[in-house]
Amino acid sequence: MAWRLALFLAWQLVGASLGWWQLGRSGALWGALLACWVWMCLDLWRAARVLGWLRRGQIATSPSIQGMWGDAAERMRKLLRQSQAAADSSQQRLQEILAALQATPNGVVLLDGQGRIEWCNQTAASQFGIDMPRDVMQVIGNLIRDPDFNAYYAARDFSRDVVLAGRQGTPSRPMRISVHLHPYGDGRTLLLSRDVTALEQAEAMRRDFVANVSHEMRTPLTVLTGFVETLQTLTLTDDERARYLSLMAQQASRMQSVVQDLLTLSRLEGSPLPGSSEWTPARWFMQRCEEEARALSDLLCRDQAHGHILRFPSAIALESAGEIAGVATELQSAFSNLVSNAVRYTPAGGSIAVDWVVNSDGSATFKVSDSGPGIAPEHLPRLTERFYRVDRSRSRETGGTGLGLAIVKHVLQRHGANLSIESELGKGSVFAVTFPVQRWRLAVSGGALAPVPAPH
Repeated sequence: MAWRLALFLAWQLVGASLGWWQLGRSGALWGALLACWVWMCLDLWRAARVLGWLRRGQIATSPSIQGMWGDAAERMRKLLRQSQAAADSSQQRLQEILAALQATPNGVVLLDGQGRIEWCNQTAASQFGIDMPRDVMQVIGNLIRDPDFNAYYAARDFSRDVVLAGRQGTPSRPMRISVHLHPYGDGRTLLLSRDVTALEQAEAMRRDFVANVSHEMRTPLTVLTGFVETLQTLTLTDDERARYLSLMAQQASRMQSVVQDLLTLSRLEGSPLPGSSEWTPARWFMQRCEEEARALSDLLCRDQAHGHILRFPSAIALESAGEIAGVATELQSAFSNLVSNAVRYTPAGGSIAVDWVVNSDGSATFKVSDSGPGIAPEHLPRLTERFYRVDRSRSRETGGTGLGLAIVKHVLQRHGANLSIESELGKGSVFAVTFPVQRWRLAVSGGALAPVPAPH
């Protein structure tokens, strides 16, 4: 500042000297005044350039000005650049935070103090049907028209969540969304949502599973208890005692079957996936299935005038059946379940056909067809659920546990195979298992059956 005052005085002195030289003593005064006006005009011109630069917002380059205004412009340029850098950094961090919120699988909605939507990620938009360009600053209650949510929001008690029906749900496949509000900042609210459809379905399956197991075990236990009390309290003949003991053995065997199937399912779900190094001839499976089917058919039709008509591929046809990669005991259990179901549910005199088909795409299909009563279309999607039965009374008569097709499904999933079911009421059913090319190949053992452990 001192040098600027010295420069101004020097400028006045030069003006006064020039005026003295030209006009004498009076000229010195006019020269000093003229120098003062020139100085002021130059200063105003510099100030105008700085103001124009600020108005244009050209922060990158400051005007080239000497003196105090030039220093001021340069300092302002540095301060503006620092402020712009800080703003850019904050904006970048904000975008990174929003990108992280956008990537989360849960829905996120930012609400202001009046409950209006300031921002939401794509997950929340799809869950609640929000269109951000259209619905920004709309009240959340106008978009989520659910009485439970409105009561939850009005109560302002956000210690728990509330579960709502999702927009993308259908009557056949309902969608459930958990919504939890969290106050933050100056009256703002953070809405978090997550899809709990799978969790609720799993919980429902758990409850059904416990209820089904309890029901399946309670019935034979009740029968056993009744027979035990009868044997303990009544005097029975040898024939009556033998009959009661036979019925007790049947109920005990039924409980044992349920427990064994449950253990099988647990083992399948907990064991590692089978590899592709163990190959078993397909005809070995077919021969075992034929032996079991004929034995079961003879047992079920021993009091009938006609037995089942069973048709299996001939030995010659099985020569080109090839081999399957996987755990032989698991695959044999799945095949046996399908064949035994066909025999159990087909009335005496009906036909059961088992085929092995090599497809043109290199895959292979194990197919079981029967002429039984058939299955209504609404039951087909649920046949592989645990304890699901089309006709409970019929299943108990045939000795089924309701777990056979669930075991089949798990075995085939572990081996990458696909189960397809076709059925029509009164015309029978077709169960087909298709193995991918990675799990089937032509036989390389020269026709000899490979040693296979017997199924447990």
